[in-house]
Amino acid sequence: MKCKRLRKCLATSVLSLMVLSLAGCGGSKTTQGEGPKETNGSNEIEVSVVLKAINSDYWKIVKAGADDAAKELGVKVNVLGPNAETDIAGQTSLMEDQIVKKVDALVVAPSQPSAAIAIFDKADKAEIPVLLIDTNAEWDKKKSFIGTGNFAGGELAGKYIAEKLKAGDEVAIIRGALGDNTHDERVNGAKKALEERGIKVLTPQPADSDRNKGMSVMENILQTNPNVKAVYASNDEMILGAVRALQQAGKGDVVTVGFDGSPDALAAIQKGELTASVAQSAYNIGKYGVEAAVKFVKGEKIDSVIDTGTEIIDKNNAKAKEDEINKILGK
Repeated sequence: MKCKRLRKCLATSVLSLMVLSLAGCGGSKTTQGEGPKETNGSNEIEVSVVLKAINSDYWKIVKAGADDAAKELGVKVNVLGPNAETDIAGQTSLMEDQIVKKVDALVVAPSQPSAAIAIFDKADKAEIPVLLIDTNAEWDKKKSFIGTGNFAGGELAGKYIAEKLKAGDEVAIIRGALGDNTHDERVNGAKKALEERGIKVLTPQPADSDRNKGMSVMENILQTNPNVKAVYASNDEMILGAVRALQQAGKGDVVTVGFDGSPDALAAIQKGELTASVAQSAYNIGKYGVEAAVKFVKGEKIDSVIDTGTEIIDKNNAKAKEDEINKILGK
């Protein structure tokens, strides 16, 4: 057995005895770290954060949170991601690279959770703890999930839209990539809230979290369903594309709601172009993800689920939210 592994095993044994002596304490479900870890002859902890993409406002804010946590905790954090959320192979390749580097922890927002299980297992075999952010996965070895309650956020959007419509009105839904659990939950939550209030929900159409595709999908929806009274998209990029299509069709009175509370969405709300967005704390997702990973590597307990919450942003609070985000991004 390598010296490093032996040291880790001895540390783990001592920690296990300590944990047993504390058994029986109450509280929320937690995951116990394995004890302080020495990295390549250095005490510096290295955490790799692999996002779904790096080219949208949302993921830039997640990165800002992760970077700030790195500065506060004095650890090394690598924030990586492909250029598009649909680049599943690209994200997998990035994760594999970090496993080869033998980082101390992986914090991942999986683009397609079911496809990522094999690489998560590879990380676990290499004794690299995996924490999931933004999007959860049915993988029992994850140390924690840090992110938004997406179903609840979708319900919030559905209720908000329903309050502005009447029973029988039609609502179009535009969603992210098929197979992405985050978008599944956001859509399912909205559908539940809308259908409970007698609103007719059209079959959700995918636009892969892309603004231009959101516009094209909205154009197609209007050809077959010209009487839609509202549009809900499971992220802001798609709803902003849909807004453009609605404007060109002379349907500026249609209720439009996105999800993320991105800077572009907040600006559109203040201009009166977009009705609302369900804001999640992208910053906290990145920050809390790194904080939880560092705690686990140090052998501290962390919660198995860390919920960062959601809120509706519309014309009443968009400016305040914009100021908050600009401060985070240093604008």
